[in-house]
Amino acid sequence: MPSELGRVTPTRKNGGERFRNAEDPLPFEVLSFWQWSTSDLLSNVTRGSLAEYIVARAVDATPNGVRDEWATFDLLTSDGIKVEVKSAAYVQSWHQTKLSTVCFRTPKTRAWDPETNAQSKGATRHADVYVFALLAHKDKQTVDPLDVSQWQFYVLPTSVLDERTRSQQSITLPTLQRLAGKGVPYLALAKAVRTAAGREERDCRTSASS
Repeated sequence: MPSELGRVTPTRKNGGERFRNAEDPLPFEVLSFWQWSTSDLLSNVTRGSLAEYIVARAVDATPNGVRDEWATFDLLTSDGIKVEVKSAAYVQSWHQTKLSTVCFRTPKTRAWDPETNAQSKGATRHADVYVFALLAHKDKQTVDPLDVSQWQFYVLPTSVLDERTRSQQSITLPTLQRLAGKGVPYLALAKAVRTAAGREERDCRTSASS
């Protein structure tokens, strides 16, 4: 494949980059596009990206980089834990007659390599740990996705999902709570992810032998 048709690597924007007509700058910038396109933080698509960012900040997963929406997993922590983030919420931005039923999609997927544009033959789960981010606030007048205290996080090793004998496509909140236990708050999320990945136990053994 000609090198000029290889992957385009995105660069992090600061919001001040101007639109232009060839060499002539236009009176609007990337920040105005972000404000126009993603201000509805309750939108399913935007909330999903926001949940990834919140988890990235909590677990030190290169939040100052650029999100790769085509990666086989969502986040990579500084100590090498691969994390998949799934989000759900009780309240939505549209009119509701009742609170939404919480269910998370958990299908196995085929990996796609952006360098070669090729997919793997088999479907699997590519992360070490799943974080299920639930915007648990139920009052539509005061819901605020930017308030991390309104979120609950449930953490599972991927192996637990792989071993389930029921649906491999989704998981309900009651089942998730049975498997993961009580949801953890934002400030406890990093430890929960390390524990689910088996890192806390290894750290203890290393400390005890030193």
